[in-house]
Amino acid sequence: MRETDTVTGNGHRTTKGHTVVIGGGIAGLAAAHRLLTTDPGRRVTVLEAADRLGGKLHAAEIAGVRVDLGAESMLARRPEAVALAREVGLADRLQPPATATAAIWTRGALRPMPKGHVMGVPGDASALAGVLSEEGLHRIGRDGELPPTEVGDDVAVGEYVAARLGREVVDRLVEPLLGGVYAGDAYRISMRSAVPQLFEAARTHTSLTEGVRAIQARAAKNQQTGPVFMGIDGGVGRLPLAVAESVRARGAEILTGTPVTGLRRTPDGWHVATPDGTHEADAVVLALPAPAAAELLAAESPAAAAELRTVEYASMALMTLVYRRGETDLPEGSGFLVPPVDGHTIKASTFASRKWGWIDRQDQDLLVLRTSVGRYGETEILERDDAELVDLSRHDLREATGLTAAPVATRVTRWDDGLPQYPVGHHARVARVRAHVAALPGLAVCGAAYDGVGIPACIASANAAVDELAGDLGGVQELTRNPVQSLHGGGGE
Repeated sequence: MRETDTVTGNGHRTTKGHTVVIGGGIAGLAAAHRLLTTDPGRRVTVLEAADRLGGKLHAAEIAGVRVDLGAESMLARRPEAVALAREVGLADRLQPPATATAAIWTRGALRPMPKGHVMGVPGDASALAGVLSEEGLHRIGRDGELPPTEVGDDVAVGEYVAARLGREVVDRLVEPLLGGVYAGDAYRISMRSAVPQLFEAARTHTSLTEGVRAIQARAAKNQQTGPVFMGIDGGVGRLPLAVAESVRARGAEILTGTPVTGLRRTPDGWHVATPDGTHEADAVVLALPAPAAAELLAAESPAAAAELRTVEYASMALMTLVYRRGETDLPEGSGFLVPPVDGHTIKASTFASRKWGWIDRQDQDLLVLRTSVGRYGETEILERDDAELVDLSRHDLREATGLTAAPVATRVTRWDDGLPQYPVGHHARVARVRAHVAALPGLAVCGAAYDGVGIPACIASANAAVDELAGDLGGVQELTRNPVQSLHGGGGE
């Protein structure tokens, strides 16, 4: 579709074939890429408030070594992220972890991460031997004797798993695994939204362990092989930059340092205001965190804005520490998770030079580690200054691994309100938001606040938003012939 100017019945001029994407994180950039792939003639403008693109996907150098300062890997068994990386020229840079052997620091020792579980929920108690106490293992065995536990429309992961298998499974395995994804509280996180395969198993099996075994059997039957996760040589932070380069090459305009200050329906589509001017478009994709999306939707869809304001976020900080390799003697593996029940400060550590061959090859004399702090509801720890966070990380690393050397370089990266929380009922809230947004022709929303916080989920969300608009744009153009109807629809409620 090419840009054309037409005159509507009331004399307003309108620009056809222009979509404005608000937000230059991976969801917004993926939406722009999808728009230009499905409609090569469309004019696309991406507006990003920050001075850089990519959001929580960010790579930079420390001590001359390039590393990720945000997300470091992508789920490879969902196709969206790996497929997009290949489409934008990163196929030869995709790399699986050099080692997938991890540990869990619990009950006073680093213990091998168990296998044979689904997000920490085992199909058999023996899978968690070594991590749980004998009492905890025995409690799992009672699952088959219990009457069915109703899950209703949704249930908290921790609540349901604890009822079936005991709290120790949740506190020592489910919690740190979920915390690594959501930085949340397992006893609040929605099972339907965060671990849908477990939710389905809970609905269809009287025993949770039986349901997990059914999931594992299906996976074996489908012969799911290959790496579970994938990284990118040079950092996952390369992905949004490569997508941006691709969309620019197809004619899109990307403006950074350009916050959107207003969003208004017009007879012809949408009026997007920025400090430097306005953009008229027949379609808008809102690829923003929930609070920012709520602010822009407040006038046109107060109901959607009200729902989005209820989305809570967790903040976190990542400490990147670089050591001289000859001064370190770390355990084998890619790192370890830390259950909050054990009372330590850090929630995880990644031996980045061990995990990623592309980091290891950059400098054979240096070794890069990452630690993270911050879970939902934790504010005190994140009020510490950078030096304190580094000291706390070093203390826990020394206790867990025996590492006493001083790092040669450190960097603290704070992700304030970085991860949206998915409490019980999240799916219903998302459905309400989308229903309200659907009343506004030519508008779609996407991003981590809706259908998953991982990179593939954000890209899938962007693809779905664009596909929704593809069927909507005909309706937008029809409405421009009837300005009264258009303005009524633009009122949202």
